[in-house]
Amino acid sequence: MRARRLDMHQYLLFLPTEKLYSRAMNARHAKLLTELLTQPTAPFREEHVVAVVQRVLQQAGIPFFCDPVGNVVVGCASRADYHRLAREKSGEPLRLFIAHMDHPGFHGLRWVSNMRLRIKWHGGSPVRHVSGSRVWLATAQDYRAEGKLCRVRLLKSKHAIDTAEVHVTGVTNGARPKADTLYGGFRFRAPVWRAGKKIYTRAADDLVGVFAIMATALELHKKSRGKKSPPFLGLLTRAEEVGFVGAIGHFELDCLAGARRPVIAVSLETSRTLPGALVGLGPVVRLGDRRTVFHPGYLKVLTDVAQEALPGGHQRRVMDGGACEATAAITYGLPAIGLSVPLGNYHNEGFEGGPGCRAPRSPAPEFVHLDDIEGLLTLCRALMRNGLPWNKPWESQRRLMRRRLREYRRLL
Repeated sequence: MRARRLDMHQYLLFLPTEKLYSRAMNARHAKLLTELLTQPTAPFREEHVVAVVQRVLQQAGIPFFCDPVGNVVVGCASRADYHRLAREKSGEPLRLFIAHMDHPGFHGLRWVSNMRLRIKWHGGSPVRHVSGSRVWLATAQDYRAEGKLCRVRLLKSKHAIDTAEVHVTGVTNGARPKADTLYGGFRFRAPVWRAGKKIYTRAADDLVGVFAIMATALELHKKSRGKKSPPFLGLLTRAEEVGFVGAIGHFELDCLAGARRPVIAVSLETSRTLPGALVGLGPVVRLGDRRTVFHPGYLKVLTDVAQEALPGGHQRRVMDGGACEATAAITYGLPAIGLSVPLGNYHNEGFEGGPGCRAPRSPAPEFVHLDDIEGLLTLCRALMRNGLPWNKPWESQRRLMRRRLREYRRLL
């Protein structure tokens, strides 16, 4: 069978980018976000996202390199350049922004018949009403087919799909792709569309975080053209959804060994909605994840930055609906903080329902809010300001406490 290419733009609603995102983003940002959310991705199969990232960085003249496990490092051109930036003597901490390029999905294993593909799922997934759900299939080159899930088996823990078969449709006669070159995920009416200020997509987690790092890099590069490199690095990782594998591979390289300046990991995530972290109420200052709390001093700086930059327009809580790559950074000795965009229908499970969701907890498009993404960009920009009190985060609070002591000393 000769596979029929299913171009990504076939799935898009026929709306100009500026109308898709209205006036809340500039046209360059809107185009980049749309393109990233349109890319097929799954754990270990992030090549289409990587291609977009590399093309945009090359066009902008922003240095980058790929580490030995395939993560993209933004802001320096090589490992030697990475070491140099970390070893500069400076009181300004190096901010290492981290986001992952994968989303839960499946890999092809073998053809069990002419039109049935055995698959292995990687990462989280809905576990109800999954049989008969529509999926897309792609290769490293392009979209290849559509299909429906059948013969679904869950993991022993029952928290996600283990294996299944895909009844493949949307292909014509000819040589079919090798089974292990195919991968995919849940398919909905389009890779991305908008309803009001909600953006629906098959994979917001964590392509929104990737977008935020890219947008921040583009702005910093524009401002620092011809000047000294800003204290910024972006780490776009692979295979986060199966246990931070890309981040672990990166930290094992010890690229930051011998750093002469403070280094702060800043996790950017698209995280499951929770009480106190709701879609549309602003980005979340993440106090911790399911595994650990984050650095208290640097969180104080982040909290103060958010109160100044987004007064009344951000949220603050421990996001313990899952773990994030800040945990990996902390495990390898880096202090970490985090920001999240609240995510509806986490890992395509219809917790919140909405368009494309057939039943509660069934496969559903993820959704985020435009204002939350804009707020995330605002906080990323604000965190890059020079002169933030990283080394004395509690100084203003200490002055307040001393004044309180003076006021009440006579009563002691």
